Amino acid sequence: MSLLFKIGFLDVSIVNMIDIALVAALLYQVYKLLKGSVAIKIFLGFLSLYLIYLLVRAVRMELLSAILGQFMGVGVIAAIIIFAPEIRKFLLIVGRSSIFSDDNVWKDILFFWKKKENSAFNIAPIIDAAKVLAGSNTGALIVISSTVELKFYAESGDILDAELSKRLLISIFNKYSPLHDGAVIIHKGRIKAARCILPVTEREVPAQFGLRHRAGIGMSEATDALILVVSEETGQISMMKNGKVLHNLSFQEIREIINDYLNNLDLDDRFENLSEYDLTAKKNLAISKRA
Repeated sequence: MSLLFKIGFLDVSIVNMIDIALVAALLYQVYKLLKGSVAIKIFLGFLSLYLIYLLVRAVRMELLSAILGQFMGVGVIAAIIIFAPEIRKFLLIVGRSSIFSDDNVWKDILFFWKKKENSAFNIAPIIDAAKVLAGSNTGALIVISSTVELKFYAESGDILDAELSKRLLISIFNKYSPLHDGAVIIHKGRIKAARCILPVTEREVPAQFGLRHRAGIGMSEATDALILVVSEETGQISMMKNGKVLHNLSFQEIREIINDYLNNLDLDDRFENLSEYDLTAKKNLAISKRA
């Protein structure tokens, strides 16, 4: 083991530096996953106690080390129980980013030189329906998936497997329709299901976001789908991806985002984190009040 340098009684090697860098990267990813939720405070509390435990053990404070050591042993089990939803979300993220999540993984490996086909289709019915729904302040929740059919979520509602059309979307979200209460899932130009139940985010969201927005954010956290939400109160349209939000979009922006998503382009930089969005909204509100 090659020694890089020495700090007091600590010998620091290349392996130690790699180890520290990997742990730092892992902690940063965990922080990003928990950021904005109540669990982040619990996580920081556990982390602080663990750092104190390492410190008192390094300086050989035997009694305090023994007490904190017993607590840390039980704390691992307690952390699994407390962070069960976050652990599930983390495993979902790992699973959907894994190469084994693609049904055609072996085909991609064998024919890696072939250009990956996009999943684009005619999105005009979605845009046209969104215009009508927004104009009449009719709430809507639409899930667009480019990779998988989201069968688990589709089976929570009513399976349609119908051709995508403007009139069908408008009729589904009509407040007198028995299918309006829930989400529509669209995959490869077909409406797979309606009245679907989506997971609701457990993070803190801006006050103006209702249950549809919370469900849209939750679905974007659990899957790689693109979510479109029409507000019933304001008629404004929001979109969600990977737990991030874009609010009050124009129809041209919606068209560009959906097309880029279906063509497998990276959209993360275009969306805002909830904390950033909330800060921006507060600044805009303050500016409008001064005016």
